[in-house]
Amino acid sequence: MTATDLSTPWDRVRVHWSAPTWLRTVHVATGLPIALAAVGVIGGLAVVSVVFSWTVVAPLVGLPLLFWSVTVFTRLQRKRFAAYLGVEIAPVPRPAAGRDPVRRLFRDMRSRSVWRQVAYHVIAPMISVAGFVAVIVAWSACLVAAGLALRLWLVGSGWTGSLLALLAFAVFVVVPWVVQGVTSLDVVAAEALLGPSLNDQLAERVESLRESRAEVVEAADAERRRIERDLHDGTQQRLLGLAMNLGMARATLTDLPEPVREVIAQAHEDSKLVLKELRDVVRGLHPAVLTEEGLDAALSGLAARASFPVRLHVDVTERVSPTVEAVAFFVVSEALTNISKHAQANSAEIVVRRAGDRLHLTVLDDGRGGAAPDAGGGTGLRGLAQRVGSVDGALRIDSPPGGPTRIEAELPCA
Repeated sequence: MTATDLSTPWDRVRVHWSAPTWLRTVHVATGLPIALAAVGVIGGLAVVSVVFSWTVVAPLVGLPLLFWSVTVFTRLQRKRFAAYLGVEIAPVPRPAAGRDPVRRLFRDMRSRSVWRQVAYHVIAPMISVAGFVAVIVAWSACLVAAGLALRLWLVGSGWTGSLLALLAFAVFVVVPWVVQGVTSLDVVAAEALLGPSLNDQLAERVESLRESRAEVVEAADAERRRIERDLHDGTQQRLLGLAMNLGMARATLTDLPEPVREVIAQAHEDSKLVLKELRDVVRGLHPAVLTEEGLDAALSGLAARASFPVRLHVDVTERVSPTVEAVAFFVVSEALTNISKHAQANSAEIVVRRAGDRLHLTVLDDGRGGAAPDAGGGTGLRGLAQRVGSVDGALRIDSPPGGPTRIEAELPCA
């Protein structure tokens, strides 16, 4: 119905008494028996569990039944709100407790959301009784006033019947507001106690953001692997062929003028340099050996290519996730690069071990120290900290002036 359809008072009254008003009335009527049944069952089980607690058996049976009944009546109330009012109350996420009934019992006893649901079932009868009485009184007043007005009008009582008719019409208009007020109060209480709290919503949002971030990190890691494959199988092979052709030309075309041979020789050396730089870039993106053979082999390659002695000890019996492997490789690669450029170290040591579901990584050098994530000079430690944080890891850097420098990273294995 559009705004032009509400031009007369009767149209406004007709909208006032539309289907939502009748559904709210049914909601109030059905709420009372459900609320009384809930408080009776929950209260009875609570009393039995407390009074007969000396038997030990009663609490072990009564408390699980109590929390189970809370869940059942909560689900029933949510369906009532959705069916008659169109209000969807989101269920509260509950941590998994497996099939162990004792663990489930202690989980429910410690859960704030469960006790909030219990609180709703305790106060719901008061709201339902008050609302039921208010709606019944309003309905009764409307019907009684209308019946008396009709009776007096039939016997010709004059102005008395007209006054009662006016009163009946006034109550007729007021009843939907009474019903709406009662249901609004019930909705406020249900959303506050049956739905997720602000902490639950924040926790769910944090979990959603964590999953989104993990997906972004995995997508970026997959993209790096794709680029590494394309460079290795395409560009790098073509550069290798070019370097070989220039090398063959340099070796066979000895009868060319000296300037031409110098140009060929310079091109050959430049192509080998570009090929070496490209290989370094490919290794920095995501080396193929990391995917194929794991962290031990990839870190061994880094240690072998370092310009200073590196002692490596890897104790990882079971491989971690590819994303965490890539982050661990990046930490070691960046740390060795920083040592080579800035630390003036004579040697370094790398220790990688897995303890439970955590991967511990330590890089120690005997350089001059003074490294920090917020230091200037392009150390790259800030990016390293961001990379570790992208998988919910922790990074600690101990680098006093004069050295030594100790970098520790703790990463989740999954």
